[in-house]
Amino acid sequence: MNDAVVIIPALNEEKTVAAVVNSILCAVPAVDIVVVSDGSTDRTVQEARAAGAFVISLSVNLGIGGAVQTGYRYAKERGYQYAIQIDADGQHDPADLPRLLEEARQGRGDMILGSRYVERTAYRSSRSRRMGMILLSTLVRLAVGYPIKDTTSGYRVVNRRIIELFSSYYPFDYPEVEVLVLLHRNRMTIHEVAVQMKERQAGVSSINVRKSVYYMVKVTLAVGLELLRKRAIEED
Repeated sequence: MNDAVVIIPALNEEKTVAAVVNSILCAVPAVDIVVVSDGSTDRTVQEARAAGAFVISLSVNLGIGGAVQTGYRYAKERGYQYAIQIDADGQHDPADLPRLLEEARQGRGDMILGSRYVERTAYRSSRSRRMGMILLSTLVRLAVGYPIKDTTSGYRVVNRRIIELFSSYYPFDYPEVEVLVLLHRNRMTIHEVAVQMKERQAGVSSINVRKSVYYMVKVTLAVGLELLRKRAIEED
């Protein structure tokens, strides 16, 4: 067994999941891959297995938080030292993975975060998304005390300490930002590394306008509560 496992949460990603698995194995052959199918109703499970991944098929849709935590529980039970999160839609480039994994093995941080914004890259987003990212980055900086530029990146490499933490608790939905605050609260370090991000290769994002509003409200409240907790501790 390898010391690192790639966790790929997937919901109806039959058109991209096999290509993602294959590209990971080409970039880093010495990793294991687990695809967590979050109640998929298409051929995601079959395509992932055919490509060489181990598949956990959830009978109901748990949401991104539940699917990702399932992967971390798998990693903990099997003794992996490193876990890597990669999306199933083809946006994350596995060519960056050897560098991210090496940063983790060199102990540069408990979490190595693949970032679109720590350096100038070819990635471009809409104006509304950029504004949202600026807001989230500001809130997170206030909560943790240092800047994190790409607060919503799902491209991550984590060590054993975080595997054990995430297997016991992981935010339920839209967890990326809350996870950063959780790690800071548990005295774990985050190191951003520049990566290339692609456009979604197929399918449709599950985040529509209504969910985007919910996302921003939920995350703002969660980080706001953390700021209140931090202030109460300082006053004591």
